[in-house]
Amino acid sequence: MSEGRARMVAWLGREILPHEASVRAWLRRSFAAAGDVDDIIQETYCRLAALASIEHITEPRGYFFQAARSVALEQIRRARVVRIETVSEIEALDLALEDPSAERIVSGRRELERVRGLIAALPDRCRRIFELRKIEGVSQREIARRLGVTEHVVENEAVRGLRAILAAMSEQDARSRAPGTGERTDGRTRKRR
Repeated sequence: MSEGRARMVAWLGREILPHEASVRAWLRRSFAAAGDVDDIIQETYCRLAALASIEHITEPRGYFFQAARSVALEQIRRARVVRIETVSEIEALDLALEDPSAERIVSGRRELERVRGLIAALPDRCRRIFELRKIEGVSQREIARRLGVTEHVVENEAVRGLRAILAAMSEQDARSRAPGTGERTDGRTRKRR
């Protein structure tokens, strides 16, 4: 396997694969008429793997969602027979992508603050490497040079940081959905009696 191909595979595993469950759930909700979700995911992975370069992708999660959306829309267009509900869902998605609601903006800001807090809680070297790699977009080689460590250390620390953040988020989400916390699983607050 060539070095470029190996980088692409590592990038897909590190930046895209962790979001597959979210994309699948979103596809099931939003594109029920598009066909088999497995086919959409497979085609999306094929398209991502065929990219000549990934340097232009600054937000891999959003890129994955957008690529899956494009594949789903193509399947709907090819089907030629589309339920009227699907058309209205697509139109609503286009509006949502262009102009987020105030609720989504506030929710996004809360989530950003939550992630910032989790990043700040990482061990110093792990936090610094994570910030350089994931936030500032500095290459592994450059981070290794700056910090006087190997690229392998940089890669391991970035993955360790991501795993720690994802685990903490999952734990927080599980706690917020636990009975007696005032939260419902659909995210709406329940009145306490």
